[in-house]
Amino acid sequence: MKKAEYLLLLMVCILLSGCGKASEAEDGQIVDVYYINKEETKISSEPHLLQATEPEQQITELLQTMAIAPEDAEYKAVIDSGFSVLDVSREEEQVILTVDESYRNLEPAVEVLTRAALVRTLTQADGVEFVSMKVRNDPLTDRSGNPIGIMEASMFIDNAGDEINTYEKVRLILYFTDESGTKLVEANRSVVYNTNISMEKLVVEQLIKGPNNEEIYPTINPETKVNSVTVKDGICYVNLNESFLTQMTNVTSEVTIYSITNSLVELSNVNKVQISINGDTEGTYRESIPFSTIFERNLELIDS
Repeated sequence: MKKAEYLLLLMVCILLSGCGKASEAEDGQIVDVYYINKEETKISSEPHLLQATEPEQQITELLQTMAIAPEDAEYKAVIDSGFSVLDVSREEEQVILTVDESYRNLEPAVEVLTRAALVRTLTQADGVEFVSMKVRNDPLTDRSGNPIGIMEASMFIDNAGDEINTYEKVRLILYFTDESGTKLVEANRSVVYNTNISMEKLVVEQLIKGPNNEEIYPTINPETKVNSVTVKDGICYVNLNESFLTQMTNVTSEVTIYSITNSLVELSNVNKVQISINGDTEGTYRESIPFSTIFERNLELIDS
């Protein structure tokens, strides 16, 4: 099938109200078509009897099905989330999806789940192992501007081999700093995280990643690596590598330490925090704050 005919078939099937899921037949391949739940926290699949036999036709049928509401009312169609598929092509084992600019307006958590649903569904077509996406003429990028690149289904399975449902959306309260580097500024952030990662580690990693806007400023050297994060008896033990010792410009020692402490204490199971460098608590931070200190929430540093 030529690409133009293939695209036309896709668009016609999506737009026509009479095009529903393929009806059952004696012969056909049963595949999983993925949808997003109404809370936009996970994806789940429904079985679909794939009647097309050629790869291009299978891709068309799968995309058509993903544009129709599933039987389970708790879930919604993926290609009905405010963006449109403009073009579809296949190069050997790779499907290339081109979407319109409205795709960029998806919330970060929803975008990850949308991408996961598309990849998990389309890689079930015969001969398809990979999916890549473009927004008009530009490669799809993450929120930091880094190209997403070629995706495969295994990218959306965690180390334990569980499905994408082990990913959940959570709202974090993080503390960064103001332009002067002397005050903490509260920031709310929604992220999708793998539930095999502890919430405490997630908080520290998000702090290291830095703020999402230009009105607030980072508190931790972005080269810092997390060795481990554990909680015992309400105390969160944060073990970082030596890059943490490199000072951020114009950020006071107290702001950096309590950026971590105040953010972690927002979690219900954390009351205090101790920080170590490669497991060592003998030294001091910038020759002023002993790492042996067990820190508690500091409200005085928060910009009111």
